[in-house]
Amino acid sequence: MSKLNLEVPKLPLNDGASIPMLGFGTGTALYKKVNDGKIDRPTVDQVKTAISVGYRHLDSSEAYGTEAEVGLAIKESKVPRSEFFITTKVNQTMDDIPSAIDQSLKRLQVDHVDLFLIHKPDFAGGDPVKLQQAWAAMEEVKASGKAKSIGVSNYSREQLEATLQTAKVIPVINQIEFHAYHQRDGLVQWAREQGIATTAYAPLIPITKASPGPVDAILPGLAKKYAVNEGEILLRWVLENKCVALTTSSKEQRLSDMLRICTFDLTPKEVEDLSQAGLQKKFVGFT
Repeated sequence: MSKLNLEVPKLPLNDGASIPMLGFGTGTALYKKVNDGKIDRPTVDQVKTAISVGYRHLDSSEAYGTEAEVGLAIKESKVPRSEFFITTKVNQTMDDIPSAIDQSLKRLQVDHVDLFLIHKPDFAGGDPVKLQQAWAAMEEVKASGKAKSIGVSNYSREQLEATLQTAKVIPVINQIEFHAYHQRDGLVQWAREQGIATTAYAPLIPITKASPGPVDAILPGLAKKYAVNEGEILLRWVLENKCVALTTSSKEQRLSDMLRICTFDLTPKEVEDLSQAGLQKKFVGFT
């Protein structure tokens, strides 16, 4: 299958960079339950498939155990590094963030990442000082040039507020679970007001894990109207909320189809209808 010639829209970040609003995620389905350091060839091939159909935003983490596979897929794809937006996260090695980025870069076989995130705030145990100290270390990583942009993941408003109290660099993004059934009670809008964008993981939960539900009455009509499938409507809803969407699939056709979200816009009423329907049900898949 040839690459679908579509331009994925980009979201401006508070540091002047921009991020493709649709990314290929290597968590969940590709997560290594046992990370023995060996290359998982099927994962490499799945990432290469995503690259071949047009994905350039690749999301990984040391916690997923997929950085080496992402790096090898990029190398084997022969696509120039400059075309990619690479995100990874620090998780297990929070006690030495400068070392963590070095190890991630080694596994990814690159000299910098486009976005480096703190994966979870759990390490702080509710201590705001620990959140602030960790963020200071992230700022050092940015200053070193090893990460063009820095941010966080799975942070609540309170954890972001604690971080912002001493931050010299505002996080560019908070990567969180966000979908119609988990609209985060104003977190996304509040963060945007602080200059912090949102990346949504698990955006398809309303049809993969939480069905049946109230959005089921709306999705078929929209899918028919725009000649796409229901998952693509949910992904487009994320983009209409000015958020980045992460998705994944092992199927080449499915990955290609999802790029069609770049070809249409939902009307404001359609976005609002989906949002209001989603508020009728609460379903949290991860956080």
